[in-house]
Amino acid sequence: MKKLRWGSFILGSLVVSFLFACSGKKELKLYKMTGATQGTYYAITYCADNNENLQPAVDSLLRHFDQSVSTYIPTSLISRMNNNDTTATADQIYETVFKKSMEVSAATDGAFDITVGPLVNAWGFGFSKKANVDQAMVDSLLPLVGYRKVQLLKGKLIKADPRIRVDFDALAQGYTSDWLAEFFESKGIHDYLIDVGGEVLGRGLKPDGQQWSVAIEMPAKNSEDERKVQTILSLKDKAISTSGSYRKYYELNGSRYSHFIDPFTGYPVKHSLLSVSVLASDCITADAYATAFMVMGLEKSKVFLVNHPEMQAYFISDDQKGGFAIYYTPGFEQLLKKN
Repeated sequence: MKKLRWGSFILGSLVVSFLFACSGKKELKLYKMTGATQGTYYAITYCADNNENLQPAVDSLLRHFDQSVSTYIPTSLISRMNNNDTTATADQIYETVFKKSMEVSAATDGAFDITVGPLVNAWGFGFSKKANVDQAMVDSLLPLVGYRKVQLLKGKLIKADPRIRVDFDALAQGYTSDWLAEFFESKGIHDYLIDVGGEVLGRGLKPDGQQWSVAIEMPAKNSEDERKVQTILSLKDKAISTSGSYRKYYELNGSRYSHFIDPFTGYPVKHSLLSVSVLASDCITADAYATAFMVMGLEKSKVFLVNHPEMQAYFISDDQKGGFAIYYTPGFEQLLKKN
């Protein structure tokens, strides 16, 4: 699972939640909980008609989630399957995330790829320190990359090469928000805002009938810069995920290298896109496509979105003049709050 997600932007930059109360339903009260999970934070606001303490159940669910798809836990299902443990069988969480990964990979012609981990590590954005990457090293790792080289059959991960490893960091936190939403719905709770490391899902309304409000972060010039709000939007029965390249990078010989790796070339992507925020009906979709669009770049993403009106997006690019160039889809514009 992602470590320190709200500073790393493998799915997303910080989305600041402006929390209000629940929809105008009789006798409902506002409850909040926060905690740590997956190397980052979670923050949940919900409305209920009783004061049952749900945090222990939420924390238990999050621990269970980690045991399925966290690469930072040696005994997790994903770690065991990556290590070719033939006794490990995928559970519902693993199967759902794997299936979604394959769906997004196919839709983006491989721009989204859960097997890109060896290259991410080589460039210093994963478990290990940066290696002295050259073309020979890239060429040696590229045979281990390619979403078509893995499949899930009867719960078993089948790999074209036993050295291949999968990593769900680009969409697992998004699914965490969706998964927690299922828990709240099962409790009869339908008004809530769930934020797991910046992957935000909002359902229901505030007491005055208004929608939840969330903010998108302004890209920083340097990774240590103070976080500022770029824009605020309304969120109702939608999820939002933001990915950005301006918090996790390194500079070498005057060039800045993003942690987004092109699975075709094996090198960090180099384009002017600084961040993208994706709106979708569920958080796993928003999370995955936010990463995919950062690999694809603005122009390819715009073409893709024309054919996928079920998603909306907000792009921030470097205008090469010290400022930002903004592009957003028509559906996204309708949700932006006017100053």
